Amino acid sequence: MSSPILGFGIVGTGSIAHTHAQAIASLPNARVVGVSSRSQENAHAFASKHGIVQVTATAAELAAREDIDVIAITTPSGAHLDVALDAIRAGKHVVIEKPLEITTARVDELLLAADQAGVRVAAIFQARFGDGARTVKAAIEAGRLGRLVLASAYIKWHRPASYYTGWKGTRALDGGAVLINQAIHGLDALQWFAGMPGEVFCRTARLVHTDIESEDTAVATLRYANGALGTVEATTAIRPGWARRIELCGETGSICLEDDRITRWDFATAQPEDESIRAGKSVDALGSGSASPTAISLTGHIRQYEDICAALLENRPFAIEGREGRKAVAFVNALYASAESGRPVTL
Repeated sequence: MSSPILGFGIVGTGSIAHTHAQAIASLPNARVVGVSSRSQENAHAFASKHGIVQVTATAAELAAREDIDVIAITTPSGAHLDVALDAIRAGKHVVIEKPLEITTARVDELLLAADQAGVRVAAIFQARFGDGARTVKAAIEAGRLGRLVLASAYIKWHRPASYYTGWKGTRALDGGAVLINQAIHGLDALQWFAGMPGEVFCRTARLVHTDIESEDTAVATLRYANGALGTVEATTAIRPGWARRIELCGETGSICLEDDRITRWDFATAQPEDESIRAGKSVDALGSGSASPTAISLTGHIRQYEDICAALLENRPFAIEGREGRKAVAFVNALYASAESGRPVTL
């Protein structure tokens, strides 16, 4: 007997929506049934490009279709909640491109509605699905770093002035700028590896992209529950843009992950797999968004959609459930609150 086919609807037709459509189309147990956008012209162009038959005027109309099981939300970040509520009320599961929403209050409203309706929420953080990231996570869980001493993330990227058009960099729809849009992948990975910091102290600035409402540069210090410290540096204002770097330094070992490449793998006690990990450290299947968002490959989204489809068909949890995706929003919100107050913020 063949496996069931999950029907997906996509709401939003911006650049990331094309990644979602291609990822879904690559899977044998999923298909894109319909699309909706505020612009009917954009929706029809998107449907034509991806071979999608159904175009609807509203997200609610799309969610009402009986041949759709899941709604993928790729609208501007601050518009996720309303679209998600339409889908949830129609009894559909939702997949939401990062971040889930721009504040934890809005995320909580979304998650509560999903709980009450008995539907599932998946948060897209495709960086967790890289081979390098998974290898790092396994080493941490095996205790190879010992007591954590320093855990930091550096996201020093380039975006041209032309990138900041429409909703990008606005407080209402982007929720901020570099921290919540670009750096959030690094922040999510950092807390996945090291746990959520207990306290953050952040400063932000608008140094090059002076026409946007929010920050193009941010720095922060972090303090973790076990006493470990860390830093965050994030910007979209430099050239040419460097690989996202996460450094995890412990009493018995240290790791550096650049995008999805392991560039340092150093431990007090060697293990048989260490040499092969070092030998393969230049491999990165996910690509880098350091200079352009279009340079990020489909691989991460495909792997996450494979997990989403399997989880729904097998009735098991997603790798990144909604409450797990909430953590990155809480992290970013705390950084913004600290920058606004000029004081440390406790999470």
